[in-house]
Amino acid sequence: MLGSLYLNGDGVPQDYGEAVRWYRLAAAQGHADAYYSLGVRYIFGEGVPQDYAEAVRWFRLAADQGQARAHYNLGVMSLPS
Repeated sequence: MLGSLYLNGDGVPQDYGEAVRWYRLAAAQGHADAYYSLGVRYIFGEGVPQDYAEAVRWFRLAADQGQARAHYNLGVMSLPS
């Protein structure tokens, strides 16, 4: 939840780097939504360098836990351009 607050600047200054820090702490505890949120940050380069391969890695971790939006994003990312 703290990651989302920093991401959106809700009650705290908006800070993508701080959001990523909190998402990583939650991900270290196996939180699927944190995996997903990290994947999104890598898609947009918010608080981390833009890196699609790293986004896919995080989405796969989330999808392995049944996170539906991660499944969707993996499908979209695999479409030919």
